[in-house]
Amino acid sequence: MTLTNPLAKPTYFNRPQLMAQLVAARTTVIVAGRRTGKTDSIAAPYALKMMQRMPGSTGGIVVPTFKHGLTNTLPALFAAWARWGYKRDVHYVVGRRPPKDFSRPIIEPQQWENVIAFYNGSVAVMISQDRAGSSNGLTLSWLLIDEAKFIDPVALHNETFPANGGIKTHFSRHSFNHAMLIISDMPQSKKGSWFLEYEKEMNPEIIRAIEAGVYEQWRQKQKILDMRKRGIEPPAYLRGHLRRLDANINKLRSVATYYREYSSVENVQLLGEQYLRDMKRDLTPLTFQTSIMCQKIGIARDGFYSSMKEDHKYNDSDFEYLDTIGFDFQPQALDCRADRDLDRNRPLCIGMDYNANINWIVTGQPDERLGRLNILKSFFVKYERKIPALVAEFCQYYAHHKCKTVVFYYDTTALGSNYAVNSVDFRYTIISEFQKHGWYVVSIPLGNPMRHDEKYNLINRGFAGLNRLTPYFNRQNNDDLILAIQSAGVSRGRNGFQKDKSGEKLAETEDDRLELRTDGTDAFDTLYIGCENRPYSGVATLDTSGVL
Repeated sequence: MTLTNPLAKPTYFNRPQLMAQLVAARTTVIVAGRRTGKTDSIAAPYALKMMQRMPGSTGGIVVPTFKHGLTNTLPALFAAWARWGYKRDVHYVVGRRPPKDFSRPIIEPQQWENVIAFYNGSVAVMISQDRAGSSNGLTLSWLLIDEAKFIDPVALHNETFPANGGIKTHFSRHSFNHAMLIISDMPQSKKGSWFLEYEKEMNPEIIRAIEAGVYEQWRQKQKILDMRKRGIEPPAYLRGHLRRLDANINKLRSVATYYREYSSVENVQLLGEQYLRDMKRDLTPLTFQTSIMCQKIGIARDGFYSSMKEDHKYNDSDFEYLDTIGFDFQPQALDCRADRDLDRNRPLCIGMDYNANINWIVTGQPDERLGRLNILKSFFVKYERKIPALVAEFCQYYAHHKCKTVVFYYDTTALGSNYAVNSVDFRYTIISEFQKHGWYVVSIPLGNPMRHDEKYNLINRGFAGLNRLTPYFNRQNNDDLILAIQSAGVSRGRNGFQKDKSGEKLAETEDDRLELRTDGTDAFDTLYIGCENRPYSGVATLDTSGVL
């Protein structure tokens, strides 16, 4: 590639990233798996282009929750911009009024707390759907919608889309005025599938015409560069041809919708056919469908948790606390003070799963009055990090919890062995580690593990609202656990109907991660069974081994 600017550094973009930038349709929807660089190399250049090409404009960065924006979306944007030479507090500021030497936006925000302000007067407002009124009063010229599968389409159409009317008198000449970029991985529920409908709005003929025009642009520019290298001044008609070509392409872009789904097959030239064969051999059919082939699925209606619905997930952040920490923090430093669903004066109930390669804690609090079991947060550690590290993470996250009591539910799998630590069994190790961190442990035994068919009936009755407690999941704190639950299948074993745990035996790959298998779901099962069948009354009692 020939660089027209000798100081410019070449930047690599993969095919999905490059095509999204070259087509540059007014509405772009990219559905792709994890680690395809959606935020880093599709969203980041898009937002940068919007703010650079429309000085003084206002854009909206739509995120499902305020916490997600702080910890995922914005850090990825800032990291990409930094690689391209755009420095924070030099070229842009975050969460505060811009300095006097910055240009002013055409419409100044009423407040600057959730605003990125660029040197040329452009601003981007973070719009979080769990924070009421985030779109109110805004006049937007572009939208970036991240993690679209978690976005509420009704709120988006009623509140945010009307705001994307822009300032027509200033930017009407731009093909990307009122532009919208939607990025997500493949949704697993009907409600989260709203953006897949944009595929019907794409006109393939328009996209092919844009692609052909972009190629012709490149060809003519190469011709001009070659002429200048030979010392020949390009004729005026060539430059005029480029201007007309650019105008025609932009007319097409202004009415275009570009929708693409990307699976690993798109990168077959890089990965090789053998990679795909190996993945089909090594992965479970469901994982191969979603992670490799990018096929659409929902919550498995014939799966182990078939009664779980989208309504069993919720968002509940403490905005007063999040507002105090601003944008200058490490995402992993967030703790329980950001969780509004936590009753800080009551014990925390936990269920665990123990494995040589991955260990889980799933944390909840039952609300008997409302008939709810709130699944507050889940934790896991992998490989060389064992139970002591897992308990330490839990205690660090809940360091500001006022009631330092843990109700530990366990079955006989916690007794008599401990391949995750040493010769002392899991139960003893867990209690000892919590006590080292200053927590009081009430251990409640559940006896032998419940049979799979009985467990299936109990938990799905819970999801259906037929038990004493119905489980609800804090979406922000349980994303991997929720995915694992939604994809858990069933199989027939020697004892009949059971959860399909065959995937736990396979080696981990980038496309089949340990945390998305059934280990975490077993920890959730233990927690739910304990809270439903053996509720903690607040009175400490001895378990069968004589230890609290």
